Amino acid sequence: MKRILPLFLLAGLVLAGCSKSAETSGGGSAKKLTIALLPKSKGNAYFVSVRDGAQRAAQDLGVDLIFDGPTDTDPAKQNELVDNWTTLGVDVIAAACENKEGISTALRNAQSKGIKVITYDADAQTDARTFFVNQATPDGIGHALMDEAARLCAKSGQYAIITSTLTAANQNEWKKYIAERAADYPDMKLVAVRPCDDQKDKAQSEATALLSTYPDLKLIMAICSPGVPGAAEAVKQAGKAGKVKVMGLGLPNENKLYVHNGVTDSIILWNTEDLGYLTVQAAVALAKGTLKPGDTTFTAGKLGTFEIKGDNILLGKPFIFNKGNIDQFNF
Repeated sequence: MKRILPLFLLAGLVLAGCSKSAETSGGGSAKKLTIALLPKSKGNAYFVSVRDGAQRAAQDLGVDLIFDGPTDTDPAKQNELVDNWTTLGVDVIAAACENKEGISTALRNAQSKGIKVITYDADAQTDARTFFVNQATPDGIGHALMDEAARLCAKSGQYAIITSTLTAANQNEWKKYIAERAADYPDMKLVAVRPCDDQKDKAQSEATALLSTYPDLKLIMAICSPGVPGAAEAVKQAGKAGKVKVMGLGLPNENKLYVHNGVTDSIILWNTEDLGYLTVQAAVALAKGTLKPGDTTFTAGKLGTFEIKGDNILLGKPFIFNKGNIDQFNF
């Protein structure tokens, strides 16, 4: 599926970040499959780690990988990139969707042009893709977060949540299951949910405001990766390390210092590089027809075999990183 592009559009695609040296894996052979991997924000360390795993899969499989996305969370920019890739005629688009409803129209259009579509990390509407590579089930994530929060607070007290945006589909789904599990801890009270736009500095300022507004706050739960170190820095600077617990979803390398200094108690995540690797493996298999709707398992190269529930390819269960094990991981 190759099309001749106007020079101005081709130049725009190159300038958008598809450089061979930085964000494209493999050579330029026209016979290779081209997989376009869309993050929520390409500067977020979480998605940089996903990209690293995706690049390894692309090398293993001998395909071209385009990795590009908004500099900051921007649903409109995601839609623009999908439209550009549709015009370019890539073989597969793999998208982490910032706005579930907004991007689905663009993804459906890509499908109508014969491009395969999968999602990862955060889903689109089900008719806008074939499979969702799910890092963990929403209930597993939400329940793990709430159980860990309750453990750290001895099952009572005020807590607040820092999220990326109020429209992030995956995080809204997690919040639903956090609330479901919170029913098991009636003495815990959620006092606020604050967005940080996937920025550490904004997470820090939001956490600082929370500490001021709620003097009895016992815990901050950040459910986006920049939110955890941002909240930890706020707690540290406020002199409340150990008094106000910090935990959430984050990368080990971004949080090791805070964990060892007793500011952050624990983080919960999955192997983000494996998520990128699995996503590209699934994208290529879908393009080649070896992964089909109705399959119940999928073998992703060196990662082994994964369960498929419906149209969700499951990476695995959440994992808790703490002072006792965090140094064993490097991502």
